[in-house]
Amino acid sequence: MAYNNNNNNNNNYLVTLLLIPTILVLLLSFAAQPWPTAGAVTDAEILLQFKKSLSNDRVVLANWNTSVPLCVGNTNSSNWTGLTCMNGNLYGLRLENMGLSGTIDVETLSKLSISLRSLSVKGNHFGGGIPQVRLLGALRSLYLSYNEFSGVIPDDTFEGMAYLKKVHLARNEFDGVLPKSLVRLSKLMELNLEDNRFTGRIPEFPQQDWKELSFAYNQFEGPIPASLSRIDRSAFLGNKDLCGPPLGSCKSSSNKKKHIILIAIIVTVVIAAITLILFLCTRRTKSSATKVYEQFGAAAGDTAETRSDHSSHGDGGYMKGGEKGSLHFVMKERERFEMEDLLRASAEVLGSGSFGSSYKALLLSGPAMVVKRFSHMYNVGREEFHDYMAKLGRLSHPNLLPLVAYYYRKEEKLLISDFVENGSLASHLHGKRPVGKAGLDWPTRLNIIKGISRGLIYLYKGFPDVALPHGHLKSSNVLLDQNFTPILTEYALVPLTNKDHAHRLMAAFMSPEFSSNNRDRRVCRKTDIWSLGILILEILTGKFPENFLKPADGKRSSATDLAAWVNSVVREEWTGEVFDKEMRGGEGEMLKLLKIGMSCCERRVERRLDWREAAERIEELRERDTEEDYSSYVTDWDVLSDDGFSFSVKH
Repeated sequence: MAYNNNNNNNNNYLVTLLLIPTILVLLLSFAAQPWPTAGAVTDAEILLQFKKSLSNDRVVLANWNTSVPLCVGNTNSSNWTGLTCMNGNLYGLRLENMGLSGTIDVETLSKLSISLRSLSVKGNHFGGGIPQVRLLGALRSLYLSYNEFSGVIPDDTFEGMAYLKKVHLARNEFDGVLPKSLVRLSKLMELNLEDNRFTGRIPEFPQQDWKELSFAYNQFEGPIPASLSRIDRSAFLGNKDLCGPPLGSCKSSSNKKKHIILIAIIVTVVIAAITLILFLCTRRTKSSATKVYEQFGAAAGDTAETRSDHSSHGDGGYMKGGEKGSLHFVMKERERFEMEDLLRASAEVLGSGSFGSSYKALLLSGPAMVVKRFSHMYNVGREEFHDYMAKLGRLSHPNLLPLVAYYYRKEEKLLISDFVENGSLASHLHGKRPVGKAGLDWPTRLNIIKGISRGLIYLYKGFPDVALPHGHLKSSNVLLDQNFTPILTEYALVPLTNKDHAHRLMAAFMSPEFSSNNRDRRVCRKTDIWSLGILILEILTGKFPENFLKPADGKRSSATDLAAWVNSVVREEWTGEVFDKEMRGGEGEMLKLLKIGMSCCERRVERRLDWREAAERIEELRERDTEEDYSSYVTDWDVLSDDGFSFSVKH
């Protein structure tokens, strides 16, 4: 029995000895675990800290809240706007086209428990130098395009980012040579650098299989590396000093000298020939090119000296060094042309507006363009003007006429856009029509109003810090395409226009809040809504708002004020007399729009509709209405009216 006890003790001892290493391993592994501590910061709190570095985030990122999980269960959906998830875990940030500005606090993002794989802030208003993205070493994709970043990118910006596959920096203002750390990214498959100010030679990239690559519209020079010679030539356009396949061959220095000598000889001969021809033709009528020059060439340097120089040196004689004759394009997709092409084009005067004259120029090898002269835009300096034009060029909406190019000169500027064939809304409402041609019906007018509202809302979101996102909204600044889709023009120009001119002639400054009876004489973001209301009333009534014909001096007669006239008719309970007789459609929906227009035209700003509410109510309108909808709306008018009057429809 004693023997058995001893034997059992020995066995227990052996088991204990065998278990000790296992227990030690388990203890060490538990000790190595990242145990949560009191007051540990969560990923949600880190993201809220990051949000503090952003501006204009309150609306678009309103649902960022620590009480809500970042991701929806174990899916790829997110509960937080702008977050992307994968299998229930945070994957990246996608804060695109949100009107954000401020700084991108990369240091805070680097503290997340799960490293970000993707970061996109495309289409915002971030500026300054490039963020310290190397702190996010696990990034696969980086999208900074369509912002206002600038300056030289430091050499070590992408150091250690071994997983980075996509880098998009297009449409910013970066300059200097490309950083070495960018070239060394071995997994890079997409690189878009177009429309910046990068200089120097394009380096030899080791990558072979590119999915996307663009160096277009920068200031690169020298031969294109052989490893990139098979890339499509569009990737290198807009760099005038680049050469080699797939562009034209590079010329040797000796060939360049010969070329320069040959050009000098040709120029001398041409000047002599032109001088002789002009001498022989002094009594003849002016050439069409000279007429075109007289129409809008003055904005490109038409002084007494340049006019004389033009007459003695031919069509392009006004172009003398510096910036004269140089167009700045803001639309990357458009084929480039020169100022000379505009001066040689057949031109037609379209009219003279508040800012200056407009001309239709039919290019010899291209579409018809509209050239607008602006002689009251010296409210900002050269660099600020260029920056603002680049910002306008980034706008893209079906109800905005895009800016194609511009020409800068201190005294005058040219803004160039596409020609819209169908004319302005004003011409369709008030112009003479051929016999038998019907006017605009109700469905067409409703779609026009909806398009105008959508374009205006896009401007409000795109210019969150500007008091007047449009500033000059009126029927003559609404163009119609062949499908009668409205296209807004002359928008967002208030910051560039000298104040005296803006106050005298721009539509927004005809508002009640800028009358002489108002001591503050101050416009606000609801002032554009007043212009929208006037436009709604003009479309519904077919009457021209004569208050636009007089300055905002407080002396306008109520008889000539469209809003006042509509109010007077409604008070007399003859609302049926308000609507344009050529309009056919649902009167119930017309009444709803009339109410919206009148609510936008409230003289007291605080009672005027907010832009969001106005847009929502316009979107709810329909082309047709039922008798029930019509009668119920008329009944409810007494309750809805802000002015305390009622009316009924009489036929």
